[in-house]
Amino acid sequence: MITIRKLSTLPPRTRIRKIARLFHQCGCGSCHPSYLLSLVTLAQETLTDLLGSEVDHAFLDRLPPLIESGDEALPLALEDGYHLLLSALGETVADWDLEDGEGELDRSKRTIWEHYLVIDRVRSPYNVGSIFRSADSFGIKKIFLIEGSGDPGHSRALRTSGGTTATVDYEILTEDGVCTALSSLALPLFALESGGEDITSFAFPERGAAVVGSEELGVSARMLALCDGSLGRASILLGGTKGSLNVAASSAIMLSRWYAQ
Repeated sequence: MITIRKLSTLPPRTRIRKIARLFHQCGCGSCHPSYLLSLVTLAQETLTDLLGSEVDHAFLDRLPPLIESGDEALPLALEDGYHLLLSALGETVADWDLEDGEGELDRSKRTIWEHYLVIDRVRSPYNVGSIFRSADSFGIKKIFLIEGSGDPGHSRALRTSGGTTATVDYEILTEDGVCTALSSLALPLFALESGGEDITSFAFPERGAAVVGSEELGVSARMLALCDGSLGRASILLGGTKGSLNVAASSAIMLSRWYAQ
């Protein structure tokens, strides 16, 4: 188990996530009381550094007496602490997430196809994070982000990705760099864009790369030309009043369809 000294050297947000995971582990097993007390103190200090002196420590303040007395309510209190610490960071955890022994999402559980995804200047970190979550679920091997896209490391992207920015390989490149990478992989390309073939009949490739474009302008002219010269465009049939779907929603629909082919 990681030492308190080592924990203290981690960046504050990473430190809180790790402490939260340790609360979870200790709640499910057993930890020495002195170690748990040190975790609580470190969590209090780190939260204050991150969020200011007004942060509510009530859920942490009730742990020391339970730890010192060995109260039977301690496991449940530690589990509460696990979720509340993540909540303080604006994050959540799903009970059905597949985790490794360190409490992190287990990359080895992913099913991965020779499917690549190009994020072509999707600006919103929320959308980028959501696309990562879909990519994790639907077999994407690697994501190429064209410079100008939202940063996968942004707090909003981390929140909507649910940790999947750490499970899906990605690279941020210039448009020229992405074109070179795709060329070296010799991948057929298609764009998720209006004016194409309905995805219910589109011939998705066994191996290939899909391009999704920005919220306002869609896929760039250069990337669209490359796709039109390869497999073309896939489109989602709509029956509502809006002319298009949110890019994260449309990406999820397309990736699910491609994964199921």
